[in-house]
Amino acid sequence: MGRAFEFRKERKFKRWGHMAKTFTKIGKEITIAVKAGGPDVTGNPRLRALIQTARGENMPKENIERAIKRASEKDQADYKEVVFEGRAPHGIAVLVETATDNNNRTVANVRSYFTKFGGSLGTSGSVEYMFDRKSVFRFKGEGYDLEELELDMIDYGVDEIFEEVDEETEVKTICAYGDFTAFNQIQKYIEDNGYELVSAEFTRLPNTELVELTAEQRVEVDKLIEKIEEDDDVQNVYTNLKPAEE
Repeated sequence: MGRAFEFRKERKFKRWGHMAKTFTKIGKEITIAVKAGGPDVTGNPRLRALIQTARGENMPKENIERAIKRASEKDQADYKEVVFEGRAPHGIAVLVETATDNNNRTVANVRSYFTKFGGSLGTSGSVEYMFDRKSVFRFKGEGYDLEELELDMIDYGVDEIFEEVDEETEVKTICAYGDFTAFNQIQKYIEDNGYELVSAEFTRLPNTELVELTAEQRVEVDKLIEKIEEDDDVQNVYTNLKPAEE
């Protein structure tokens, strides 16, 4: 199994462990999706996928409907997606994705976190090249052959696919990673072939050699990452730090 599987085990939505944070993140993404493609889920595949993700995260139906309705209102603030790049202690590359309605506030906050915890905020392009942007889907199905499914989905932009098994329910979920630009066609394949879409999102995977730190050094990096993730404007944080051994 490849790097996507390694990072999936490490991340597994742990950065969205708090329900309120999860709902806020998805709500912003719904706003962005509605602003870009309208509130009709039939003609907006990104919104349709986000609704499935929200359900998978146990977001109440009324919260989802309210987010869509609010995003359709003219006076609803527009969220701008802004990416920040920098270095954590010990040279670890850090890429921060935000969705903000006040860029000055977000810039000031992110810069202060890097400064306070021994890192440095970089310029555009300073570390982004070290990450590949990917589409990632989790879905369920019956009677499939994973190897045949992989061969089929390669033609739609998938480059890695594997199974995850829930430790409590033992239910299998298929996890597929593909090119960022292949999001819509991968989603269409999943829907057209009768699979149950659980979640769909974008992620970034390091494309360079991962950096391994000592336990003490990792603590320094984790303090910075945790502080950044606490910010309401932050959607995702990525690094080239090698996942910790389980």
